Amino acid sequence: MRRVAALVFSALATKRRPSSRNLSRFLHGSPSLPHSFRLISSQRCPSRALQTVPDAAFPLPSHRRPRPNDLADLEETFEAASTTDEILSGFRALEASLDPGDKSLGLACLKVGQHLDTIGSDDHEKVLTFGLRALRILDVDGGSSISVVMALHLAGSASYNLKRFNDSLGFLNRANRILNSLESEGIDGEFDVRPVSHAVQLQLANTKTAMGRREEALVNLRKCLDLKVSILEPNSRELGTAHRDLAEAYAAVLNFKEALPFCLKALEIHKVQLGQNSVEVAHDRRLLGVIYTGLEEHDKALEQNQLSQKIMKSWGVGGSDLLNAEIDAANIHIALGKYDEAIKTLKGVVEQTDSESETRALVFVSMAKALCNQNKFPDAKRCLEISCGILEKKESVSPDKVAEAYMEISSLYESMNDFETAICLLKRSLAMVEKIPQEQHVEGNVLAKIGWLLLLTGKVAQGIPFLESAAERMKESFGPKHFGVGYIYNNLGAAYMEMDRPQSAAQMFALAKDIMDVSLGPHHADSIETCQSLANAYKTMGSYVLALEFQQQVVHAWRSHGSSAKDELEEAAKNLEELKKKAFGSLTEEVMQEALSLASRNDSVPSKDVQH
Repeated sequence: MRRVAALVFSALATKRRPSSRNLSRFLHGSPSLPHSFRLISSQRCPSRALQTVPDAAFPLPSHRRPRPNDLADLEETFEAASTTDEILSGFRALEASLDPGDKSLGLACLKVGQHLDTIGSDDHEKVLTFGLRALRILDVDGGSSISVVMALHLAGSASYNLKRFNDSLGFLNRANRILNSLESEGIDGEFDVRPVSHAVQLQLANTKTAMGRREEALVNLRKCLDLKVSILEPNSRELGTAHRDLAEAYAAVLNFKEALPFCLKALEIHKVQLGQNSVEVAHDRRLLGVIYTGLEEHDKALEQNQLSQKIMKSWGVGGSDLLNAEIDAANIHIALGKYDEAIKTLKGVVEQTDSESETRALVFVSMAKALCNQNKFPDAKRCLEISCGILEKKESVSPDKVAEAYMEISSLYESMNDFETAICLLKRSLAMVEKIPQEQHVEGNVLAKIGWLLLLTGKVAQGIPFLESAAERMKESFGPKHFGVGYIYNNLGAAYMEMDRPQSAAQMFALAKDIMDVSLGPHHADSIETCQSLANAYKTMGSYVLALEFQQQVVHAWRSHGSSAKDELEEAAKNLEELKKKAFGSLTEEVMQEALSLASRNDSVPSKDVQH
């Protein structure tokens, strides 16, 4: 993902609406397409590209009171300053001549802070100090103004870089509220607030991503795209890149269905603007291949991957981009069952990699995957040992990438029934991602996987705490209705059944069913299995009427699958008949007991009062 947009000081006094042509230059960033698609990285400074006027323009408000000539000269010098030394020197001189509460000083603090943020200063505390000082001066009357929004954005950006995410979110949410108020009051007739809104929305997305609230971040990213659509020229190159960015964000949370139209739109724009064989089109096609892979449309994925590689080779693009595209192609071949072809491709990639590179480690992971599918387990394990040997040396350098690789390696050991090694690798992965706030969604996945494997190996009591923690992490990252949360609740239900706690199990299965019915649909095979588990839990509790209700839903759902689910339907119908006998039997007994009790209580009551 590209560097996120930044905000620099705007000329408030001129009340000039920036043109779309100028804004496109400020919104533009260089494209990139990492091998592992992620949301915006917190490693990058969140303040770079989005501007409304050049840095050098810093006119103080036109309504300021008259100043002595020497102060006017100081202001003019400060406004003209462009380098860091010039800006800091000009600020010190101006600061000494202004009252501490002078709004011109607040605007000056804002310019200094934004400049330091824009150049990527490592002194984030200093940036925050300027932002807070500007906010204290400009926000004295609690008014809603663009300058206050800018100060809040600066404080939010600095807090984000200091990993004070809750503070950052507080500043940015208030900035967003003020912007909404200004827009509703029609201030954009005097000043175009859209670039400012874009910067705030993008920083909100970064901050929420860092907090693990990725689904919420997508809402802000979508608003960013809508703002760019309204600002930039139709079908401009930058707009194409913006569509691809949003597609990457959706792909990062495995929402490939939502990602697809945005990636197709990016491809359409770049083909028109840059031609069929541009590097941007190559990047679009490679992402499209990943999306089609996620949608399990592997033939389309391979086609897009091959077209992407062809373009990159024609332009002489090499290095990690091309190698990663070749690894993608091998993984698609594996998904298509073309294992020998995948291995052939991977052997060619190995020859182009350094002996200790992360790319080489990924090649051996993919090679092990192909060998596993051919049941060549000893060869697969040797490949995985080579990969782990490389990755161990990279744990401190790229912990997020290594943790992700360990997860994939763990899955391969699991497929070879080596559960202890799989769990060990997952725990190593967990130890790394726990220290990275923005990897909270990965932490949830790792916890869930460990819990599942512990259940699988009979260590139910040990697995439950991992699953419970996983559910909380996943809810925080993806929301309470994400299908992944549903699967975790389903596994928790299975764990409680193993521990003879059917009531707790029923609660978990009910939660899982509610989520899966929404996210997957009530006729999805996994949703039906969860409904069956819920019926079984109620049956174990002796709640036959409830069990019967859910068993009927199971029968209805399997029937909708037609002949492809004949065996499942027969089994579900058999269970239904058994439950009917128990349910009606228990109901008759209950009615008889109630009737006897009622008759006993009303011996002295005339018969006409008890007849029905």
